[in-house]
Amino acid sequence: MANILIGTCGWTDRALLASGWYPPGHRDTEGRLRHYATRFPVVEADSPYYALPSAGTTARWAERTPDGFRFDVKAHALLTGHPTRPAALPADLRGRARDDALLAEVWARYAEALEPLRRAGRLGTLLFQYPPSLTPGPRAEAFVRAARERARDWPFAVEFRNPAWWHSDRTAPFLADLDATAVAVDTVRDLPGSLPPDAPVTTPRLGLVRFHGRSPHWGTGTKEDRFRHAYSAAELAEWLPRIRRLADRTDEVHLLFNNCCGDAAVRAAETMRTLLAGALPGPRAEIRSFEAPGPI
Repeated sequence: MANILIGTCGWTDRALLASGWYPPGHRDTEGRLRHYATRFPVVEADSPYYALPSAGTTARWAERTPDGFRFDVKAHALLTGHPTRPAALPADLRGRARDDALLAEVWARYAEALEPLRRAGRLGTLLFQYPPSLTPGPRAEAFVRAARERARDWPFAVEFRNPAWWHSDRTAPFLADLDATAVAVDTVRDLPGSLPPDAPVTTPRLGLVRFHGRSPHWGTGTKEDRFRHAYSAAELAEWLPRIRRLADRTDEVHLLFNNCCGDAAVRAAETMRTLLAGALPGPRAEIRSFEAPGPI
């Protein structure tokens, strides 16, 4: 039986805060997360991509969420080869050479910051999202393998943003050898940078799908342009057979919505939960929800 956990990529997006989804009395830092955790059992923490959190911050995340809640945590930009502004690094590391020693230090601080989540049983997976500039080949595989070696004791998921990875027969066995989850994605189709919707199951522990929306500006434009999309029920229903296959072959499935446009992500997550509740009845899968029984 697979647990299917549905949530969103972040809980502090400015568009979501402005949408009115958070009720009065739950719009401060603590109240937002506590409210979110009454509605969904998983969230992606994307802020560590931009700046390393403190262990105190992640300890508070754990304290404000119930047992069984999961955080999927994005890796810091430097760890995945993205261009990294000096301001994104701790002050004492900003003058350092961008070499393996710096990567090792950033990893050590990232792992230390996430340890409270792991101790509390709140960590879902680390999410290493690699940029389109990382093209498949021996050097790229060595870079990913080195990251996995640093994180050898942690759950590890990989999202490749270059579609060439999924046109290579090497990718699935490579990730399986790393015991890494291959992240499936939903994006607009038929653009040069479009990603295929299917990803192989490369570890039985976790299946992960990130719904980025179907904006025609994928791969170009601003963040708001790339991810602005309101999913219809019909678009989400296309995923039901794929999710069923994931649920059949993994212990847990995370479905995370990244379509930022007001409250579009939370509405899509709620729609997906309704669709799955009807499509996967019985013992095949458990759709987990922490939805509150009434007003809070």
